[in-house]
Amino acid sequence: MKILHSIVLLIGLPLLVSAQGLMTPEMLWQLGRVSPVGVSGDKTQVVYGVTQYDAQANTKSTQYFSIPIQGGTASKIENPNNLVADKNLSRDGKYKLSHKAVHIQNVTSQDYYPTLGQSDAYIYDDLMYRHWDSWADGSYNHVIMTDLATGEELDLMKNKLFHSPTMPFGGDEDYIWNPRSHQVLYVTKTKVGTAYATSTNTDIFVYDLNSQTTTNLTKGMMGYDNSPAFSPKGVLAWLSMKRDGYESDKNDIIVEYRGAKYNLTEHWDGTVSSFLWGEKGKNIFFVAPVDGTKQLFVVDFPGSARKMPTVRQLTKGQFDVVNIVGQSGSTLIVGRSDMNHATELYRVNLKNAKFTQLTHVNDEVYASIQMGKVEKRMVTTTDNKQMVTWVIYPPNFDPTKKYPTLLYCQGGPQGALSQFYSYRWNFQLMAAKGYIIVAPNRRGMPGHGVEWNEQISTDYGGQNMQDYLAAIDDVAKESYVDNNRLGAVGASYGGYSVFYLAGMHEGRFKSFIAHDGIFNWRSMYGTTEEMFFVNWDLGGAYWEQDNATAQRSFNEFNPINHVAKWDTPIMIVQGGKDYRVPIGQGLEAFQAAQLRGIKSRLLYLPNENHWVLSAQNALVWQKEFFRWLSETL
Repeated sequence: MKILHSIVLLIGLPLLVSAQGLMTPEMLWQLGRVSPVGVSGDKTQVVYGVTQYDAQANTKSTQYFSIPIQGGTASKIENPNNLVADKNLSRDGKYKLSHKAVHIQNVTSQDYYPTLGQSDAYIYDDLMYRHWDSWADGSYNHVIMTDLATGEELDLMKNKLFHSPTMPFGGDEDYIWNPRSHQVLYVTKTKVGTAYATSTNTDIFVYDLNSQTTTNLTKGMMGYDNSPAFSPKGVLAWLSMKRDGYESDKNDIIVEYRGAKYNLTEHWDGTVSSFLWGEKGKNIFFVAPVDGTKQLFVVDFPGSARKMPTVRQLTKGQFDVVNIVGQSGSTLIVGRSDMNHATELYRVNLKNAKFTQLTHVNDEVYASIQMGKVEKRMVTTTDNKQMVTWVIYPPNFDPTKKYPTLLYCQGGPQGALSQFYSYRWNFQLMAAKGYIIVAPNRRGMPGHGVEWNEQISTDYGGQNMQDYLAAIDDVAKESYVDNNRLGAVGASYGGYSVFYLAGMHEGRFKSFIAHDGIFNWRSMYGTTEEMFFVNWDLGGAYWEQDNATAQRSFNEFNPINHVAKWDTPIMIVQGGKDYRVPIGQGLEAFQAAQLRGIKSRLLYLPNENHWVLSAQNALVWQKEFFRWLSETL
């Protein structure tokens, strides 16, 4: 793989290895990011892209490679579709599916008043006027079928005020051909305005090219329905949640067979992340969180309601199976990461679950730095349950010394705290700066059974806060933890956690960092976009005085109501284009801290959303993160 290393290093900036041989923010943003394309048609090659960021130019570029499934030297290729079939082409190659934004609705002042060409107003009569980081402009994503011979385009959703791909994160996985290519299946939410903002009910629709009619395949299925995929034998499967309004409901694999629908994972106590049909159509491989990791599973497709599907876990270990790329006989190709290594592609032997690494894009970087140990620790919670907690130690850890220690608060709130590799909340980088990191799988996280996953709903300031404290208290008993230098950091729900802990930590922490966190539930409820999220997680609206659950959320569990107890330095990070947790949350928190005379800092990123996507902004984020900790811990 030396050839591949050379190729990757040439397309980015020269890699900077610190004199100490430790990870740096600059090095983190120069790692090659591997993204799979698929397995070649002849099942002999794996095709993938490597994206490199140029922080100096604040740009990124992607190059494509193929590598033999059995391992060997990677070759650069120009067009991945020369090896991997374009799934958007019809079976006969005459038509191609794509999507584009189609302007349907009058929203802007220039839509209403064309002669006022210098005006820049927006006019709304209903909710969902903005989503994630964009204001609604009257355009909708529509699935387009193009005749490749004539260039003629057919809008399969003509005049519909619905999105496919779905907003804000849907892509071309939201539409597929059926095996005969006489039908197109697409995912959409057939609601507008307030109904759209309060519902998670997406459906899978079937457009028939012969009759030019559309039918709802998942009518009556009230939660998210997405990721449709046909088996080699033409059986359709998709992912489905049962309850409308609950975005983190148990995700099951549904198949439609001979006119009936079967839930293959109904009796399995977990939630599915993604899946792939087996080559023979007799089983489905899937990825799911389990025990603080993400692993590979398989479920049988019995083809009959009289047979109970069998779910088996295929892999185990201190890593995440990130995705399933494809199958070639007894081999699966997957992406794999851990807290010290970004995603690379691996071959999995289905007979013995043995992993063999295929790509080695960042091996030379990792070989040049010292890494900290990642340890799995079981912590007893206040209600006497066992909680998986990841502890990440600095490189060259010396148990006779004392180290500042950070409690990491995960977002979501129902996102898995697994063996992921983050380019912002990077535990290896934190450890390289001399910090121990404590990352608990507190209540609300998947991978520990549905009951554990669901407990957090309407209990934001309850048991999971005690889980946080149980984790940090347990690790703080160790002689190598400096109890005078404890901090708590997190983003999104993790930012909320920091704001909430700041009012009830009883002197444990000496520093806080909250990124895009929820500070005031009332203003959050009045300015966020996906209302189903706050309705479900808070239990209702703040004006529902007879709703005890909602009143508890908006009062007892509202960080703003506990600011009088704040007494600890806090840094607040806020994205200007974050419409999920809007700008007022960060500004209110910073203003409260300043007016109370608490040492505080605001890092405002006007052009970032709920994440930090620009390479240079990300470097600023890292530098300010560690500058704050150096000042306060």
